[in-house]
Amino acid sequence: MTTTDQAADANVSPSQDAFLAAQASPEFAQLRKTLTRFVFPMTVFFLLWYFTYVILGAFAHDFMGTPVWGNINVGLLLGLLQFVTTFGITFLYVRFAGRDLDPKAEVVRDNFANGTYAREAGEIA
Repeated sequence: MTTTDQAADANVSPSQDAFLAAQASPEFAQLRKTLTRFVFPMTVFFLLWYFTYVILGAFAHDFMGTPVWGNINVGLLLGLLQFVTTFGITFLYVRFAGRDLDPKAEVVRDNFANGTYAREAGEIA
């Protein structure tokens, strides 16, 4: 990169004001709302599921030790389901992000690239 390119990049890079303008924008607010709509319920679900498993392991020894097949018991199955749940949530998040988050993030990214937020911050006339 030449000195001229570096100077041009310095003129185009958004300042703190541009980032604050982006954060205050309706596009960014919608992006955060969409993310929150997925993350909070999924976090609550997983924590409830995890703590249920831990509590059962601590207090329901007979139930967790119930044989299902050979040496496989309920506790082992529920423990393995913790991993399955983690992979399932990851799969759902990737699908959700591709469908709902990425298009909204692209709008915010494009607004940075074309200087919309810099103009809103009063950096570009």
